Order: sequence, then C-alpha cells, then structure tokens
Amino acid sequence: MSRLDDLSARGQSVWIDSLSREWLDTGFLAKLMQEDAVVGVTSNPSIFQKALAEGGWYDDQLRELADKEDLSEVFIQLAERDIEQACDLMAPVHARTDGVDGFVSIEVDPTLADDTEATLQQALRFHADIDRPNLYVKIPGTKAGLPAIEECIAQGRSINVTLIFSLQRYAEVVEAYIRGVERLLEAGGDVTRVRSVASFFVSRVDTEADKRLEAIGTEEALAVRGQLAVANAKLAYQLFQREFGSERWETLAAAGAKPQRCLWASTSTKNPDYRDVLYVEELIGPDTVNTMPLETIEAFQDHGEIRGDTLGEDVDGAHEVFGIVEQVGVDYDDVVQTLEDEGVQKFSDAFTQLLDGIRTRRGAMVSA
Repeated sequence: MSRLDDLSARGQSVWIDSLSREWLDTGFLAKLMQEDAVVGVTSNPSIFQKALAEGGWYDDQLRELADKEDLSEVFIQLAERDIEQACDLMAPVHARTDGVDGFVSIEVDPTLADDTEATLQQALRFHADIDRPNLYVKIPGTKAGLPAIEECIAQGRSINVTLIFSLQRYAEVVEAYIRGVERLLEAGGDVTRVRSVASFFVSRVDTEADKRLEAIGTEEALAVRGQLAVANAKLAYQLFQREFGSERWETLAAAGAKPQRCLWASTSTKNPDYRDVLYVEELIGPDTVNTMPLETIEAFQDHGEIRGDTLGEDVDGAHEVFGIVEQVGVDYDDVVQTLEDEGVQKFSDAFTQLLDGIRTRRGAMVSA
C-alpha cells in the first residue's frame, strides 16, 4: 500500500490534472492508475497546449484534418480522441466504484465563459460526441456558467464545475446542482446516473492573498500568510456537509441522487517556502477528490503524511483566519473575484495559444 493508496482508503479520490496522447499511447497513464492510485483525469486548454507542443504525437491526426480550416474544430477533434481513449481506459474504475470515480474531464471553450447558451450547447455537444458514462464536461463556475450547469444536470449530463474560488459562488454552484437534480427527477429522469464535482482552485488563493498581506507588511498580516487557501477549503467542506446532509437533499438521495463532491484543484505549492504537499496533507477528508499534477503525486508518494481527516480539523481556526485577513485590510471578496477573472482570462489565453500552436504545427508539416 502506497501513501496514495492510504489516502484513497480514507475516502479521498486521487485524480491527475494532466492528459496527453503520449501518456495514453505509451501506457504511462495506465501505470499511474496501477502504481499511484489514480482514478480520474482532468484536462484544460493549458494542458492540451502543452501536450501538443511535446513531440509529434498528434501529427497523424493533424494530417487527417488538414482540410479543416476551423482551428477550434481541429482542436475539438484532437481533444475528443484523447478523452475517448482515456474514458475507455478508466471504464473499469468507473464500473468498480459504481460510478463514483473513473471520470475524465474535458473543458468547454473558455472564451465562452460569459455566454450561457454557447457554453450549454458545447457541453451538450461534448456529451453527444464522446458518449461515455464516465465523461465530465467542465464548465466554469461563473455567473453565466451557473444556468448552463443547472440545465446540463437537468438533462442528465455529468458536469465538473471548474474555477471556483469563493464560498458564495460555491453555494450558488451547489444550488444549481441541486435544482438540476430536482428538475431531472420531476421530469422522470434517472438521477442515479448524473454526477458532479465542484472544483475549488486552492493554491492561487494563497498566491493572491499573500501578495496583498505582504504589501500591508504588518506583523499580524505577515503571520497569516499561507493560511487562507486551506481555511477557504475547510469552510467549503463544511458547506458541502451541511447542504448534502439537509432534509432537501435527503429527499433526492432517497431517489438515488449522488452528492456533488468537492474537488481540490491547483494543489501544487507555488511558494517554495511552503511544504510541497501542503494542499494535500491539509485537505484530507471523505467524499472529496484531490486532482494533483504529476510532481505533487510523486512528492506525496515520497514523503506525504496522513494525519487523519484534516478537512474537519480546527474549523474555528479557519473562521479566525478569515477574521484576521479582513481585520488587516485584505478584501476576501475582491481576492476571489480577481482570481475568477484572471482564471477565465488565463484559460482563454491558453486556448488562443493552443490554436496558434495547431496552426504552426500544421504549417511546419506542410513545409516539411
């Protein structure tokens, strides 16, 4: 039993936040599943951008698509092939866990983050094209994304809600999920088949908050650096337990509905002064997912510590961190809104660069 196996035994699923044709074709993803307890995969435009740039793994398919002028369509077909293959690889996990794990996520075009209808249509298209029960389509938890999330759930389509930073937005995401399940049940749909995770981005909260705390520079402000992200996740987990233990939810659970699990994303440590497995060790709890980059998986396997269900520990301390942050002059609401805006922009920029990479790669193949 490895450290990650032990983590899984506590009810926290280990997913990896990367995917590439190389990982699929060489068997590397299968190796991670076998040796590192990996039971799920997430992807985004940044990940595909990196995968496309590494070697010629996509060249054969790019040649097949040489007559397509719409680069967005080229990307979709490249990505869908990877996602289909990964879903098939993960299918036994999905079956073994009764639909809890074994999911692979593909993200809608991030440039659509402010367009509800376009987001909805692309999410439904991905589900129709890929047509796997263990597919998650990622929709950003923006204001415009919330109605699309609810509608997808109401149509029985499983969704990974991404780019969540704030507790208020998370509460809105939970409400969108529960309303979607209620609508699905009222329409006579099968609520046992629809699943969802709510993806909190963790490390970026500390990156932004620490920058502001250091600018303030007082002893009290500096003392709370590196604490807001974990406190934020702990209070989100409290909300998860409350909402999915409510009488309203129990009615849906009696019909077979499954709770929307919290997923901790962006769990690599950005500040080298912090422990490199900080956002794993401090966020352990049942009915959750931690999606890690490869380096964090390797680090936790090497020296990660499991001290129990840390998500449920010192919740009063988490509230205290929020109080101190506010008292010293850091506006939490502004921090999380800034992060949401930047997150959407970063993914949009990565998508633009991805399309530029496809254009360049095709050009090089023609000139060769």
